[in-house]
Amino acid sequence: MAHTTVYVGYTVPQLLKGASRIFPSHSALGVLRHSSFYYCTVNGTIKSKRKMDHLERTANNFRQEVITQAKVCGITNESETVKRLRLAIANKDFTFKAGQWVDFFIPGVSVVGGFSICSSPGLLEREGILELAVKHTVHPPAHWIHTECTLDSEVALRVGDLHGYQEGKGNGHKLGTVKLYYSAKNTSELLFKKNILGLMNTFPGKITCCFHVTQQRSQICKELQPHVTEGRISEKDLEKHVSNNTSWYICGPPPMIESISKLLSNIGVPGNRVFFEKWW
Repeated sequence: MAHTTVYVGYTVPQLLKGASRIFPSHSALGVLRHSSFYYCTVNGTIKSKRKMDHLERTANNFRQEVITQAKVCGITNESETVKRLRLAIANKDFTFKAGQWVDFFIPGVSVVGGFSICSSPGLLEREGILELAVKHTVHPPAHWIHTECTLDSEVALRVGDLHGYQEGKGNGHKLGTVKLYYSAKNTSELLFKKNILGLMNTFPGKITCCFHVTQQRSQICKELQPHVTEGRISEKDLEKHVSNNTSWYICGPPPMIESISKLLSNIGVPGNRVFFEKWW
């Protein structure tokens, strides 16, 4: 039976990491080729107690034993707020599966970072390279990446396993189509948009994408215009895909995950068709 997949997510790294979990083939762009992703912001002010750090939040998550040294071999500005980090991995025994993340150790920084991997396992196998896309925040590891990290900076990595994911246990469905809803403040914050457009052209009818922008001030380029909607993703967008054969993947901040999970429940999506993790 054909199976539709809808990802509900917040950041592109999460989109990238979840993609090849469902479509584990294809090399350079394999991690992005078969993915769909949706994001909805939550209105209102969120108040919380002291934020737990990464190691506290993930204390019960399994870690691989291997900690490897890595050297920064590339830094790219993906947007005004996100840097893509290319890391040359020293240990040939270091491996990961699509959907995993890393503990990120920085010499001289006491706080350990936790970042999703946005490159495919295939890139690591072929070139010994792993990539992270990190948004600028005041959190010490992210702040270091945006203000102090340079080519040849040395760090250490350890893979943390995806929460609740068990390899090899499918749901008996054949993959059908993938719908990607991708929302950001403006088009400059739509990371990897050219790659996504390329995938739509490579897999016509199989992968479709609608970009949503919520605070666009400049004119949208012609290439993106047919695929851009101004405003947040609505309940109407989600209702189009409700069926017994649709799986929903959500990534984003915990309040957003809770909000979207509730919305999906309200429109009749059973809980066993909705997948997410809250480790950050």
